[in-house]
Amino acid sequence: MLPAELVSALNNLLPSDRLYTDPVECYTYAYDNSRKIFPPHAVAFPLTTDEVQAIVMLCNQHKMPLVPRGRGTGTSGGSLPEQGGIALSLERMLNILSVDAANRVIVAEPGVLNQTVQDAVRLHGFFWPPDPSSATYSSIGGNIATGAGGPHAVKYGTTRDHVLGLKAVTGAGEIIKTGCYTTKGVVGYDLTRLLIGSEGTLAVITEATLKLTALPTMIAGITAYFSNSASCAVAIKQIMALPQLPSALEFLDAGSLNLIRNHHPRMLPNDASAMLMIEADGTENEISTTVSSILNACKTDGLIAANQAENIAALWKARKALSPLLREIAPKKINEDVVVPVSSLPDFLNSLEQLSRQYQLANVNFGHAGNGNIHVNLLIDPDNTEEAARAEACLDRIFDLVIRLNGTLSGEHGIGSEKRAFIHKEIDQPTLSLMKNIKLLFDPNNILNPGKLFP
Repeated sequence: MLPAELVSALNNLLPSDRLYTDPVECYTYAYDNSRKIFPPHAVAFPLTTDEVQAIVMLCNQHKMPLVPRGRGTGTSGGSLPEQGGIALSLERMLNILSVDAANRVIVAEPGVLNQTVQDAVRLHGFFWPPDPSSATYSSIGGNIATGAGGPHAVKYGTTRDHVLGLKAVTGAGEIIKTGCYTTKGVVGYDLTRLLIGSEGTLAVITEATLKLTALPTMIAGITAYFSNSASCAVAIKQIMALPQLPSALEFLDAGSLNLIRNHHPRMLPNDASAMLMIEADGTENEISTTVSSILNACKTDGLIAANQAENIAALWKARKALSPLLREIAPKKINEDVVVPVSSLPDFLNSLEQLSRQYQLANVNFGHAGNGNIHVNLLIDPDNTEEAARAEACLDRIFDLVIRLNGTLSGEHGIGSEKRAFIHKEIDQPTLSLMKNIKLLFDPNNILNPGKLFP
């Protein structure tokens, strides 16, 4: 329970419709897409930076955990109030403060949806490149907190590449401004990039200055089908070695294709065991050259067919539906977004197949192959304790494989609570200690999202 003094202070600060203390109302904020449940003692809905600051100061006074939250679409447990306390929902901070076409900038509050940003800037001929699969219902605050990516990161980069500056409230209750309004700026430390991907452990973002990119003139799609994953991985290496970079390069394994076939029986060749969905953008002349080069790069021993796609929108819809469809195979998915160098993909995909056979687990893999970012999905029955144990052992081996191949444990989902036990595999002790010291500098009482990231 919250101290009566804290509840009274929050009631004085926020109207009743912006402060939940009823356990039934709070339950909605007890989970994210990790499907684990940790109810908060209260949920606060600030509308301004000053209100966020006041809530942070109250939580410091009472040493109360405060967990910033966007729309709860994360898969790594980053927004779970594991220690109770207050869930700080930023979903009602919905203002777009300015759209500046001349400087290619939009300034918005953290609760604004990714899709709302796209709709607002498309009128001016721009887009904001981060495009996670949850873009239609995830907020830019959440995208920034997790360092979100998406299919088009292969050409345009991730969230870190498209944020110029931030306004935030530190865990100590100080309002800070990081970065600048211009695309050039080297004054002081780059605190903007430090906060991006920090998962609400350092500060609460209350305003973001985002860098926009011009919409391409044309977009073309290519589909390539392969008899096996090995030949598909070779094609990925050949495509990424081209001077003409695709704007998206998605890999789907046999398990992914079977899920699509169950819902779209005539969409895919029956003998395909791996697939690439490729997108190219640019001017008409650029598109022609890029498509020709990519089709040529797809020619490996296992190629079944590679053609320019007539209906790329239908394919993207099927691709984005894959994650929820996994529950048709098993009730629980252990979803990891590991990354390896593109040149290591043949070794990685082959080793994944061996590990899933060794541990007798259903495994479906798909993802952003152009970045080497593969979403590994181990599919299990959580009520089968023996199978769950095998999955944990397999996952440990997968992470060791990723590190051996000079990869990273997370490309866009973050660490949260789901991967914190494994972070030592990638980050050495001196570096972890430095990160913990940075955390304490921003948040001396450890009230912001305590327990996340670190083992």
